[in-house]
Amino acid sequence: MSTQVHVPEPATSRKEWKETAVGSVFVSNYPPYSFWRDEHNSRVESMLQVPPATIDVPLGIYLHIPFCRKRCKFCYFRVYTDRNSSEIQVYLDALAREVENYAGLPGIAGRNLQFVYFGGGTPSYISVKHLKALVDRLKSALPWDAADEVAFECEPGTLSQPKVAAIREIGVTRLSLGLENLNDGILKENGRAHVGKEIYQAMGWVKAQAFEQVNVDLISGMVGETWKTWKETVQGTIDLDPDSVTIYQMELPFNTTYSRALLDGNGMTVADWETKRAWHAHAIDAFGEAGYEISSAYTMVKKGRPKRFVYRDALWRSADLIGAGVASFSHVGGIHFQNHTQWDPYVDACLQGRLPLNRSFVPTNEERLVREMILQLKLGRIETGYFRDKFDVDILERFGEAYGRLRDFGMLEFDAKGVRLTREGLLRVDQLLPEFYHDVYRDSRYT
Repeated sequence: MSTQVHVPEPATSRKEWKETAVGSVFVSNYPPYSFWRDEHNSRVESMLQVPPATIDVPLGIYLHIPFCRKRCKFCYFRVYTDRNSSEIQVYLDALAREVENYAGLPGIAGRNLQFVYFGGGTPSYISVKHLKALVDRLKSALPWDAADEVAFECEPGTLSQPKVAAIREIGVTRLSLGLENLNDGILKENGRAHVGKEIYQAMGWVKAQAFEQVNVDLISGMVGETWKTWKETVQGTIDLDPDSVTIYQMELPFNTTYSRALLDGNGMTVADWETKRAWHAHAIDAFGEAGYEISSAYTMVKKGRPKRFVYRDALWRSADLIGAGVASFSHVGGIHFQNHTQWDPYVDACLQGRLPLNRSFVPTNEERLVREMILQLKLGRIETGYFRDKFDVDILERFGEAYGRLRDFGMLEFDAKGVRLTREGLLRVDQLLPEFYHDVYRDSRYT
């Protein structure tokens, strides 16, 4: 496959760097998901029947809890807002059975989990009874008492004091609260289920449990945002004093309520990239003045607080990940694969003792290199020695033209030791990464 990479025109002339177009995405993997097929699923099953060649590759598990009180208008994940308690139990039984099935496979059996991530959807949506029963089964199959990190996503309005205590009890070390904004009008317009008073109430319960890390999420560019409301949200979040804050810029993948509205031409307004980057930059400055330091293009951590984010760093260095749950993505033994994306096929396969495989992709060594390089660029800095040691490649030589042009545009700087994104590069990192894609993947649909 050609290793030629595309280099950008100056930022002032690139339309996609200005307007928030439908199809814009947060880059989470490479090659793009749209190139994954079911023809390689047998390779996945064969790989899992063999013990790993080395035990040095970390192993983690992602657990998809796909239930929410409401579907956000910008959400593109597989979520359900209409399932009753018995249906939730059926799903959780299938999820547990899937993990039990993995635990018995030679490629997984006996390996220790380095990290666990409860994602969604809204993991905190399910009841304490459901949560404890699920965790009992999961830990029996793949214990995580020795894991470096157990992360858990929450929506503030789904929390209660007993539920927060139960989340702490199951071993969660990193709790992440999806605040997104502190303005009730903006939260309502964008389809969020919670309101501001629930945020402040939840933060009290969370701090009382003394989690090792408490992260909060914000989104720059939600519909209805203004400079005034954004500054109020940033200052209000600083006052909440989380250990870390993760700031995303509003994306518009194809399968969201807002994307459909824009494509239908209903006249709604979405902030352009320049505005979102300006708001994001303000947040970086404000949090910096409050004692926070940049950890990645999205995350800032308060000085003196725990800095590690094991899940993120392991994934961006090609750790093995079991993605359990409907539509979940996995990466094991160098192969990418995704579960069935619909409820019935997923549940049926798991309860029958089969892996719920939907599609997969077997990358080349060159594609593995590009994947790690572009994902680690999101940290804002990479070392050339890492890629030379792991892939026997000088990335500045292999991708020298692209790096040179991006430097000329003020997006990054580099020397023989490594690459460092500038502030401008950090603020638009997801728009820079496709410049390193191979020709066949460029300008393709991401999902």
